[in-house]
Amino acid sequence: MTHPQTHPEKAALALKALADFWADMGLEEARALNVPRPAPQRAPAGTRPAAPARQAERQLAPSVAGARPEPKRLNNQNPIAEARRLAAAAGSLAELRATIQQFDGCQLKKATKNTVVCDGAFDADIMIVGEAPGGEEDAQGLPFVGRAGKLLDKMLATIGLSRQENVYITNLIYWRPPGNRDPSPAEMQICAPFLSRQIELKKPKLLLTAGKFATQAMLGTEDGIMRLRGRKMLYRQEGLSAPIKCIPMLHPAYLLRRSEDKAKAWDDLRTIAALCDEMGIKRGTAL
Repeated sequence: MTHPQTHPEKAALALKALADFWADMGLEEARALNVPRPAPQRAPAGTRPAAPARQAERQLAPSVAGARPEPKRLNNQNPIAEARRLAAAAGSLAELRATIQQFDGCQLKKATKNTVVCDGAFDADIMIVGEAPGGEEDAQGLPFVGRAGKLLDKMLATIGLSRQENVYITNLIYWRPPGNRDPSPAEMQICAPFLSRQIELKKPKLLLTAGKFATQAMLGTEDGIMRLRGRKMLYRQEGLSAPIKCIPMLHPAYLLRRSEDKAKAWDDLRTIAALCDEMGIKRGTAL
């Protein structure tokens, strides 16, 4: 998916998107917003505070940063609550994928050809999370199949990884935003229960976040991707027995525009390969 540069006027929206996403995942969100409050004790680098219990009755109240866009109702229900209910009822990844494909609570679906949920090996130890489908992904119904996806496959192959054998791929949201724009706060909120449930069912040993937007949303940080790339982080989520190791990556779409940074991406891939070996994650023959 092509990632246009973030304009200044989108800053508040981006912060709100991250905060809304973390809230739905059961994570602390207030520290992402520029709101005066007692300074919390800073966690060690690469970790986040344990997620508090999710409030079952949380509603779409305005956030402290301003009024939150109200998602449209689905059969007189809150589509986020409906997504949570449906996600919780799915007992397998295959069942969850079918549930997402049938879900009509996100307005993006009306203007797309396909619901793009996942690709790769369901039993893989590695899970990659990107941002959203692009044009080719929407056409084929699979994530990362355009130019950026082909580059991602080549990158993974250099360290013996592939979606056919040991990698599972998904996105923050499952329908292409018009013009490849960033997902809105409401869209991310609606899809968050499905991503959360994917992670619960998948139980990956290693998470890879592709690009700035997915990295910030998943790890609850405002740091840029150049600062985070290649670092060994921890992802925490309510319902998981332990945090999941996570390494942010440069998005392959960015590398198509900035080929001079491919050396950085190669360094990160070597870090990923070394961590796989350390954790006992099987890799194939590297190219």
